[in-house]
Amino acid sequence: MRICFTFLVFSCCLQWLSAQDTQSPDSIVRMANIKHNVEGTAIQFSPEAPPLEQIAGAPKAFYSYYWEFDDGTYSKIENPKHTYKKPGDYEVKLWATNHYDTGKPPSTRPMKMSITNSEKSFQDQASMSEDFILERNREPMPEENIVLILRYKNYLNHTTNGKLYLFYNEQKYKADNFNIEDIRSYHDEKQITSPDFAVTKSIDELDRTFLASAENGLLALKAKPQDSTVKTNLPLTLEESKAYYRNSEQFEFNNMAPNEERNLFFTLRTPPEMLKDTSAIISIRGVYVPDSNYDNHKVKDMEMEIVTSHDPNKMASNGTFMNYRLVRFKTLKYKIKFQNNGEGPANTIRLETDIPEMLDKSTIVVTDMYPQCVICPKDQEVRYSCLDTTFTDTQAIFTFKNIYLPGSEQKNVKEYDSTKGFVKYNIKFSKDFHKQKTKSRTAIIFDKNDPIITNYSTTRFVPGISIGAKVGYNAFSNLKNSESYFLGATISPYKSYRWYWQVELLNSFHKYEGAFSISEELIDRAQGIQYLERTTKRSSYHNVDWEIPVLMRYNINNFIGVGAGLQGMLTISEKENRSVLVEQFEGFNDDFFLNSSTSSTEYSDRFTNFKAGLLLDVTAGFSRIGPSLGARYVLNFKDNFNYWQLYAIWKF
Repeated sequence: MRICFTFLVFSCCLQWLSAQDTQSPDSIVRMANIKHNVEGTAIQFSPEAPPLEQIAGAPKAFYSYYWEFDDGTYSKIENPKHTYKKPGDYEVKLWATNHYDTGKPPSTRPMKMSITNSEKSFQDQASMSEDFILERNREPMPEENIVLILRYKNYLNHTTNGKLYLFYNEQKYKADNFNIEDIRSYHDEKQITSPDFAVTKSIDELDRTFLASAENGLLALKAKPQDSTVKTNLPLTLEESKAYYRNSEQFEFNNMAPNEERNLFFTLRTPPEMLKDTSAIISIRGVYVPDSNYDNHKVKDMEMEIVTSHDPNKMASNGTFMNYRLVRFKTLKYKIKFQNNGEGPANTIRLETDIPEMLDKSTIVVTDMYPQCVICPKDQEVRYSCLDTTFTDTQAIFTFKNIYLPGSEQKNVKEYDSTKGFVKYNIKFSKDFHKQKTKSRTAIIFDKNDPIITNYSTTRFVPGISIGAKVGYNAFSNLKNSESYFLGATISPYKSYRWYWQVELLNSFHKYEGAFSISEELIDRAQGIQYLERTTKRSSYHNVDWEIPVLMRYNINNFIGVGAGLQGMLTISEKENRSVLVEQFEGFNDDFFLNSSTSSTEYSDRFTNFKAGLLLDVTAGFSRIGPSLGARYVLNFKDNFNYWQLYAIWKF
């Protein structure tokens, strides 16, 4: 017996230990490790990433990489070779991003290194094609960190001290899309905890020099000529940025030599409550002031698309949520991104993009693209690189012709970004469009390969509020001498297309006659003489009622709408007048009138006589916005209070 008990306990312990060692697949954290090899004064880095889990039906899964070397430099190639200029301790970081893979991006532990064999004379190759650039290592995904690189270069011919501004979290979104988790600077950039947003004003109108000042508020500066790269009204730029973005950071830098390039790194955390709409475009803005003594500055907006997986083929729009009252003259911005994942270059890329009915295809304007090329001439074949735009009934087709876009699997292609492209275009609304959600997507065709279908880019309208003024007459057919007039207001979504809710509050003034009765009685008088006494009782009402209809309406077209719902009616003030008329006649009938007397009593009450009922409604006129006439039948659950309502309404 003791042996059996001991064996049972031993078996349970083994099962418990086995359960502790076995984790569910979802709880296992995938790790990417950093490998390195010293080659003289250079160090060759390479990633050791976990196997990819291919998404069925998607292009071939792959990784993209981002490295930071802890000396102010970084790389986006898979196996970078790096030379340190100074000996010391460094912490190398790696971010690996999985594409077309079913799992989450792998985590990486930073690798600490002690460098003794450095090369002070090593010169980094100039890599900035512009003076001010914002970059990121991946698209934002909820609860996943991304890295933002703010790159700036001194394009002036003298050593400068300047400022940098970073604006993030757009005001139009209630929740924050980013929180700054870490800032890494390598050139003594000083963060200013209470930004003063210094402004400038002209002191020399002839040579257009400027002097910085710490005055509060926005000075009224004279308009200066501006080009597309250098702006001169810094106070205006900062005020506009503060109005558009909720959060900001400000930095000062010093002793920047001519043509020197610097990088400032930010780790941004995307909180769980961030925007989840994967067709939305969110942005971050950087402002670069190369010399604090002058007002000249540069502005960069970096647009990003929220993702649920790191698919490089994507469509996004800035029209995710729009106010329908304000969109008639609004221009929508779309961006289509693609990547060549093949083993060879693509020469022709065709983007077949759905255009919703509400948008006017003829207003499409291509604002930017990569690979950069000119717009193809109409009805003419050319041999040079160009972007052609054609149309079908429901699509716009953008075709890159005679280009060279390398594939990510192509030999000797080290720069991941060189395999990606995009098209940005603006489009306006049609003259007549309805308030309804639309969605579109793009089929991307590389040369003669099968199409790759992007996500849906969705356009939605915020409900908006339409206030209506309503007046009319209530006809109670079962009440005697009834007169009822009302006025009130309605609330409904602004210019709804088909189905929508409507709530009303109507104040009605109702006058009618109520109970009516006649009774007769023979009265014996002295000496056996009798006479007839007739008593007539009447009641009349003067009420002030609140009618509260709640109904679902449907616009058949622009001019006719129908509705049905429930209605409650509450008498907030009731005055009842009861009168009694007593008449006396000689004999047994009313042939010989003797006399009469009248008495009356008035009663008042408040908040009484609640009634509920069903209603059916029809309107004709401008059913979505503007004036219309309507008729409504209310079927009350109490007898004698069924009535017709005839009214005029104007929705604003």
